[in-house]
Amino acid sequence: MSYLKFDKNLMINLEQSLMKEMLRTNQAGAYHCTSVVDCNTRKQHGLLVIPIPEMGNTSHVLLSSLDVTVIQHGAPFNLGLHRYSGGVYSPNGHKYIREFDCESVPRTTYRVGGVILTKEKIFISHENRILIRYTLVEAHSPTTLRFRPMLAFREANALCVANDALNTNCPEVPNGVSCCMYNGYPSLYMQFNHKPAWVYDPHWYKGFEYLKDLERGVPYTEDLWVPGYFELPIKKGESIIFSAGISEAAPRMLTKMYENEIASRTCRTSFFNCLKNAAKQCYLRDKDGMFLLSGYPWGKVLARNTFMALPGATIAINHKDDYNAVMETARHALVHFMNTGELSPRIHGIDLPDIPLWCMWALQQYAKAYGAEETRERYLPFIREIIGYIIENRHPNLRLEDNGLLYTIGTSIPVSWMNASQNGHPLIPRTGYLVEFNALWYNALMFAANLVSEQPDEAANREKWLGIAEKLKGAFVDTFLNGYGYLYDYVNGTYADPSVRPNMAVAIGLDYSPLDRRQRKGVLDVVTRELLTPKGLRTLSPKSFGYRPFYLGSPEEREIALHNGPARPWLFGFYADAYLRVFGMSGVSYIDRMLIGYEDEMTQGCIGSLSQLYDGNPPFSGRGAISHVTNVAEILRTITTLKKFNV
Repeated sequence: MSYLKFDKNLMINLEQSLMKEMLRTNQAGAYHCTSVVDCNTRKQHGLLVIPIPEMGNTSHVLLSSLDVTVIQHGAPFNLGLHRYSGGVYSPNGHKYIREFDCESVPRTTYRVGGVILTKEKIFISHENRILIRYTLVEAHSPTTLRFRPMLAFREANALCVANDALNTNCPEVPNGVSCCMYNGYPSLYMQFNHKPAWVYDPHWYKGFEYLKDLERGVPYTEDLWVPGYFELPIKKGESIIFSAGISEAAPRMLTKMYENEIASRTCRTSFFNCLKNAAKQCYLRDKDGMFLLSGYPWGKVLARNTFMALPGATIAINHKDDYNAVMETARHALVHFMNTGELSPRIHGIDLPDIPLWCMWALQQYAKAYGAEETRERYLPFIREIIGYIIENRHPNLRLEDNGLLYTIGTSIPVSWMNASQNGHPLIPRTGYLVEFNALWYNALMFAANLVSEQPDEAANREKWLGIAEKLKGAFVDTFLNGYGYLYDYVNGTYADPSVRPNMAVAIGLDYSPLDRRQRKGVLDVVTRELLTPKGLRTLSPKSFGYRPFYLGSPEEREIALHNGPARPWLFGFYADAYLRVFGMSGVSYIDRMLIGYEDEMTQGCIGSLSQLYDGNPPFSGRGAISHVTNVAEILRTITTLKKFNV
């Protein structure tokens, strides 16, 4: 039985099925995303969405959807589904769905009278091409399939409006046609493994509505261009493969291409395998190196998310070479910034003050997995460079104080991961001494000092690093630990922010914490009592002023709520680390039970993945980006940590 399988009763219930989305990527920036009933509910949905470097490296929807019609005895049965203006759904092809499963590839089974047809979709790795295989499982009379492509040719966050500026030419290519609606775009090649009949019948289909965008209070209506349709006869037991890509394919090779690609897939037969696939979907390889995308459908390559997610998205799934490839690309960008002050054109936010600190944490996880000797050989010069950069106060917005603490200014621009802003100004002006910055700094110093503990030529560095750490430890406790047993979120001069926020979980979850075991337990108790949910840690306690648990409403309302209540699964990774350090083996069963809340999400939202955030109050609904690499990675890292305890 498939781990991700939905029956007819769910699929024909649009209130349920439209809320479930599926995602496929090619690990080179292109993706396919839609609802499980193939009705696009976001402007970012599409069958083929690709980055176009010549147009700013943003994603563009070329092929929005492909309607398939089963024809028997001259009677057409359209299997498509769209929402049009006024909330009208047509042509209601979901009523023919009998089953959907997503074990290796998304597969939908349709039944139209005596016809049983399956549809399977797969992306070709590192190529901007999607293949869809239709197999006629059962039929008692001659059957024909009609394919009607709906084209957008627009940026993924924009919308298409009917116009006369498009290029309507559709030159024929082997077993298909090519289209290019506007200058500057690549041609879209639509081909089959068998020769189809092509009927040129150009029309604008108007008034498509995207339900999720309607809910988000952003523009949600567009028009799509349909240049015509293909028709092919199909026999019982036969498969027809449709290819959509930006280069011409050899039709005779499509079957082999499909079979080779499917053989490389990790089946989604468990919670771990689902997350493993979700992590790999965020890999991005191109001529500039290897990166991690922050998520889909509107993710970018972000420096902070890269270092936060790197251990879980690679080491936890035994992808050591991918860790090194991503780290090497990121290292080059970070070193270049540290030496020149120049920003990276690909890795956004490389200049933020906590980036070197999160990078050190990611390197520490490598050392834990593969040993100190290998880490020294590969990364010690980089580690020395990062620590020296911080100690020498060369970062424009990170200052090492005499007490060992790091100071940053965050009143005019957001400097931490809590980066919600309006009109260019941070909604949470965290400035001064930030709790996770200084916890990460202490952890980095201790990690580096212990890494070189047996290296005589590093004795001077080790002594310097330990000296700063010793000062920092006392100052950290004096600055952040309050009389209520938890940690202030940030301290600036005489002001100490009393909000109960999850950044303190980072401080108690690190391998080296400035707090002793008793102090850690006190903070852990507060976090458990006020921040813990089945979907991660709340970004603000319900007892704190300004608590907004639901990420709903207008874009402005959602931005205000972003870090004032909704829960983040990635923070559970640090919570789990802290809990296991305080309680040891006796805490394993508790953390294992808490993971059930994340496993439940495998059949919700974007199936097989975790959303960007979850409401802070029941029913803890997923919101934001449908697949978020940091959340996926930290839950993977937690699962791997538990396995070590159970050995």
